[in-house]
Amino acid sequence: MLEFWTDKKYYSNSKDAVVASGLEMRVRKLSAGKLRRYTNFGFLDYLAHFKDLLSNFLDLFRVLAGMWQSFCRFAASRPNVVFLKGGFVCLPVGIVAHWMKIPYVIHDSDAAPGLTNRILAKHATKIATGMPLEFYNYPQGRAVWTGIPIGADFVRISKADQEKAKVGLGFGAKRLLVVVTGGSLGAAHINEAILQIHDDIVKEADLVLVSGKVNYEELRERAPKEREHFRLLDFTNELAKYYAAADVVVARAGASTLAELASMAKAVVLVPNHKLPGFHQVKNAECYEKAEAALLVRDTETGVDGEELKTAIFKLLENKTLREKLSRNLAKTAKNDAVKELADIVLKVRK
Repeated sequence: MLEFWTDKKYYSNSKDAVVASGLEMRVRKLSAGKLRRYTNFGFLDYLAHFKDLLSNFLDLFRVLAGMWQSFCRFAASRPNVVFLKGGFVCLPVGIVAHWMKIPYVIHDSDAAPGLTNRILAKHATKIATGMPLEFYNYPQGRAVWTGIPIGADFVRISKADQEKAKVGLGFGAKRLLVVVTGGSLGAAHINEAILQIHDDIVKEADLVLVSGKVNYEELRERAPKEREHFRLLDFTNELAKYYAAADVVVARAGASTLAELASMAKAVVLVPNHKLPGFHQVKNAECYEKAEAALLVRDTETGVDGEELKTAIFKLLENKTLREKLSRNLAKTAKNDAVKELADIVLKVRK
């Protein structure tokens, strides 16, 4: 029997997803806490933001509560193996699994391992990684590059099928297409930069901006009214279709997004979120830039430089050879059998 343990904040969404998938899996709530760390904070900043300091203190007790819950559940029904994805919910589970000598496998998607995985890696039976092993300091004997599981729709297609995908979305088959997304919540800095350079892009290519629901209404009022070569979306469940049709994609540098784009062999401009703990998106993007698999544009406290982003986009629009080079190199990082490899590792550890 499979069980999925999650924090109460995500319990309802997790349960709905499991039901929709048709999987025979029990979803359980687990108490857990996280350490709020901010890249621009010093010690005095935390004292000035007493709410964050208090939340960190209270979350220590939530972690202890999660450890007690884990112990009780493991004692009542001892699992053969525990799979931990690396979020803060995994910490109390992994600690108790180690104490009770239950084997566990961790998976690290990003080039910069999170705090939870850095703690749990010491006693993990196996460590699966989303990127090649040279990006990590994990013990080579226990670490395996598996890639990141992604949806079945994110697959590479032929040039002819790409043109059909463009037509299916209402664009010209032969005109270049730029797709810009800041993730499901959107990215205000990217949205703002695209508005600044919109006029120049649509002269040369069709443009899709997936703004995120939070910023959509405000952007709709400010966006140009001429929409022949421009489409503004708040959110789409069909992102794979837009990626498939795209010649250039502008995106954040989250691990899952990178895996999807690698599987589809896209020419990409990465604009990593620099505010996340551990700078993991920045480090992801830097690794891909170093491998000549993507172009990198920085997001800073003052925003994304529109001219810098325009330069990167036009560098790809105007240079087919460069687009093909980046897409080939990005495709080399794809692991299309990630689901099977992870499942095999877990099943072997179980034995």
